[in-house]
Amino acid sequence: MTMQAASTEIASRTAAIIDEMKGLEGPLLPILHSIQEEFGHVPKDALPVIADGLNLSRAEVHGVVTFYHDFRARPAGRHVLKLCQAEACQSMGSDAVAAKVKQLLGIDFHETTRDGSVTLEPVYCLGLCACSPSAMLDGEVIGRLDDEKIEEIVAEVRS
Repeated sequence: MTMQAASTEIASRTAAIIDEMKGLEGPLLPILHSIQEEFGHVPKDALPVIADGLNLSRAEVHGVVTFYHDFRARPAGRHVLKLCQAEACQSMGSDAVAAKVKQLLGIDFHETTRDGSVTLEPVYCLGLCACSPSAMLDGEVIGRLDDEKIEEIVAEVRS
């Protein structure tokens, strides 16, 4: 598919999502979530379509997309591993957990492994403070992380 065709396809699918959801009260966030669900990220080519469809400036749409950590500019890996970085998890060793995961995967936060197997993201509270440090792998929460669990997680996402 040419870049022009890809851009046209993104605009068309984005417009359909906007038409379906623009009647909601405060439709921007639900639209962005739907677009990310559709494409795996929020494509740059979708931003002007959203702005036009909701009568917003491109800067307003861009500001919302970049403000919220859950919106991605590029597709995620096959697995998404989110490590809690909130205060309770920090006090229980999340910095060491993050350092170990980064070392094992060879990536930093907001990066995807070269083989596309995993994207590593920080998250600021999973509601598992009593079981910290914690993580979320593909939507499933994991508490009481230690070296053994970290190695199991990395082996799972790499297989």
